[in-house]
Amino acid sequence: MSSLLTEGDLTHEEHVVWLENLDTLDYVRQALDKTSRRRNKPRYARDGRMVGYAELSDDAQADPDSGLYRRRVFFLLPHDRDTLPEGIYREGAPGEAVDPRTIKVRKVGEKTPRSQSGLAELTGTPV
Repeated sequence: MSSLLTEGDLTHEEHVVWLENLDTLDYVRQALDKTSRRRNKPRYARDGRMVGYAELSDDAQADPDSGLYRRRVFFLLPHDRDTLPEGIYREGAPGEAVDPRTIKVRKVGEKTPRSQSGLAELTGTPV
C-alpha cells in the first residue's frame, strides 16, 4: 500500500505498539499494510524488520472486497541508516521516512532534521 499517508487513513487507530527502543533510531519507514486482524502483531513480508505497528479500534471496518484491514506498519530495511550509517542514507532519508518521536495515534509522523540528516548532524559529532 502507499507509504504517503494522510490522517484520513488513520481514523481507526487506537494504539501504536513499538517493538524496539526508539532512542537509537533517527527514522522509521511508515506504510499502510492490509492485514487480517485489527490487533496484535501483523505478518511482515518485507526485507528488513518491523519496528512497530498500529492497532485498530473495534469499529474499524474491513475492506468489503478483501476482508482485510488497513493498518500502519513501521519498518526499516537492511540498507537504512541504523544498520549502515555510512550507506546511501548517511545523508538524507527515504521518502516514507519519519522521525519515530513524532508518531502518535491517528497522526502521520513528521520529517525532522534528525530523520533527514541524523543525530550526528544535530550534535556535531562524527558519524
